[in-house]
Amino acid sequence: MTTAQRSDAAAPGAPAASPETPVVASLDHARAVMAEVAASMSRVISGKPEAIRLSLVALLAEGHLLIEDVPGVGKTMLAKSLARSIDCTMHRIQFTPDLLPGDVTGVSVFDQRSSTFEFRPGAIFAHIVLGDEINRASPKTQSALLEAMEEQQVSVDGQTYPLPQPFMVIATQNPVEMEGTYPLPEAQRDRFMLQISLGYPDRSAEVAMLDSHELSDPLAAITPVTDDTTLRSLRLATRTVKRYVVDVVTATRSTTLLRLGASPRSSVHLLQAAKAMSLLSGRDHVLPDDVQSLAVPVLSHRVLLSTEAHLDRRSAASVIADVVSRVPVP
Repeated sequence: MTTAQRSDAAAPGAPAASPETPVVASLDHARAVMAEVAASMSRVISGKPEAIRLSLVALLAEGHLLIEDVPGVGKTMLAKSLARSIDCTMHRIQFTPDLLPGDVTGVSVFDQRSSTFEFRPGAIFAHIVLGDEINRASPKTQSALLEAMEEQQVSVDGQTYPLPQPFMVIATQNPVEMEGTYPLPEAQRDRFMLQISLGYPDRSAEVAMLDSHELSDPLAAITPVTDDTTLRSLRLATRTVKRYVVDVVTATRSTTLLRLGASPRSSVHLLQAAKAMSLLSGRDHVLPDDVQSLAVPVLSHRVLLSTEAHLDRRSAASVIADVVSRVPVP
């Protein structure tokens, strides 16, 4: 089940848009663009500035976003508000137990008139793909996203089709203890740059939500404030703290509280996210503070707790926070 925000998606098989685009004129302009997107989203999502900020980090860093929380707290609304704030194609996939991989990637159909197979693209062919309740689909269907999320392409029947650029998957999921859910495989979780949680709103934010929903749908009032061309131009030339990033990730592999530490891919994602965070802060360089603030949302969903941690009732987030606090800051 899919819905399209705009119908001019790139034709499958056509060359993907070139990633080499002019660098944005100034950091102030880049920050102003992202501030407009954040303001647009805040009209729908009240009282969650940090969740909005982290979603913009994933957007700028060309990563994918996983939103995990209990039903009814606004996971899908956050994803939709981000997608609608950008003038680009958006498809929504409602993940269900009977969803097939071909529904996501597309299928080849035999055309009797031409006696050839014609590729019919699936819902993955869009700039922003909203995977709603991704862990309600079977692991086989979930795996259909692996190539798309990592290589920005889809392979069907021996043919490779590039995806539109920029490309981003925003997935929502319910906690695994909820009924009718399948745990995401480790390889799938590792492809999400950030995992965030919304939590319940405070009293004033919930009152504001009731006010905004009383007369109309707040999503209907959102108009795009930027486009895919501008997003491709938001590149940041920055000094890096690569050794510190590697030290943080390496430390997760040596603690006894984790039986599976963070992968090398997570080092790349942590550095990219830190660059995006520095851009949102109006800086042309990355600080260790950027790495520290992003370590939990970037790393916690990729690691597996040891038996010792389970017995101590530790969470992955608390273990990561402890690990980061012990790594010397350059």
